[in-house]
Amino acid sequence: MNKKSNRFSPEMRERAVRMVQQHRGEYPSLWAAIRSIAPKVGCVPPTLLEWVKKAEVDSGVRAGVTSVEREQLKALERENRELRRANEILKLASAFLSKLCIRLFSPRRSSTADSSPESLC
Repeated sequence: MNKKSNRFSPEMRERAVRMVQQHRGEYPSLWAAIRSIAPKVGCVPPTLLEWVKKAEVDSGVRAGVTSVEREQLKALERENRELRRANEILKLASAFLSKLCIRLFSPRRSSTADSSPESLC
């Protein structure tokens, strides 16, 4: 997955979104306002539109997953992956130890004198 670079600071993004929201009524559409303001803040219109939509979702104006919810979801998915990995390791360790116990306590062993760790493997 390719991570986007953060060329614009969060403050710059907030300022650009505020400008769009403040001047939105002066234009016939949201897109017209964005096309006018984007060059002034130094970004392309689709990027500014993305910021505006994200701000609207975060403020509850637009339906969608907020930034906070998205971060929580990422954290839960990461934790889930780690727990699945740990569970797999525990399953493998359990299988190994089970086989080891079977070898140690097998009734086929005639003598317990040969129970050195080297003979178990």
